[in-house]
Amino acid sequence: MSSQAEPAEIREFARLVSVIRRLRRECPWDREQTIAVTARHVLEEAYEVAEAIRLGDNAELREELGDLLDQVLFVSVIAADESRFSLEDVVREAADKLIRRHPHVYGEVKAETTEQVLANWQKMKRAEKGDTGIAGVGRGLPALMRAQKLGEHARRSGMDWANVREVLAKVREELDEVDAELERGETEAAASEIGDMLLALANAPRFLGHNAEEKLLEACDKFVGRFQAVERLAAARGLDLTRLSPAEVDALWREAKQQGEQ
Repeated sequence: MSSQAEPAEIREFARLVSVIRRLRRECPWDREQTIAVTARHVLEEAYEVAEAIRLGDNAELREELGDLLDQVLFVSVIAADESRFSLEDVVREAADKLIRRHPHVYGEVKAETTEQVLANWQKMKRAEKGDTGIAGVGRGLPALMRAQKLGEHARRSGMDWANVREVLAKVREELDEVDAELERGETEAAASEIGDMLLALANAPRFLGHNAEEKLLEACDKFVGRFQAVERLAAARGLDLTRLSPAEVDALWREAKQQGEQ
């Protein structure tokens, strides 16, 4: 980025910080907020940024990035008000960490590939935070995302399936165990086995070069589209979905699916 753009960026950043500090002083709602309360807002805004990225909507992405930045700065201002740390601390430590974790850019370490960069990053992270092992991987993430990160960590440590077919074989094995527990009437054990199956299945997309969270989101969108098509078909024929038999609903579903594939 050119140096000519930097003064404008700094001015706008400072203006936003000033706005947030004023709101914290003068707005009753903003004054009442605590760091604990803001956790939900930070998560919501982060997910909305991710959704805008997935949709490729630049205007939406710009807006959602601003909303997420608002939350980051708002938490930092609250922390400063409570004498925990300052916004300056946050920004300085963020820059310091990036410089420290990129010795191939800011130091003498050689890293010619992405794999070498990631290996160096993990090594420095362990040195800084202590080696918590796999127990520290993905804590705080949604379960699906954590499941994939756990698989990636295990792979770097030398334990993983060889290919996607082995993953699917494990999924089938777990599904058989679900069936066995259901036959015994052990619903709690069956639910636990379903969890094991989901953990394995969450790692299948990465063997195909894809992300489990993104693939599930796409599947959700596909389901929404087909369900809406089923509703339209039912409405056009004067049918009440809640009164149809499973076979009749399935027929509408297959018709909606076929229409979507045309």
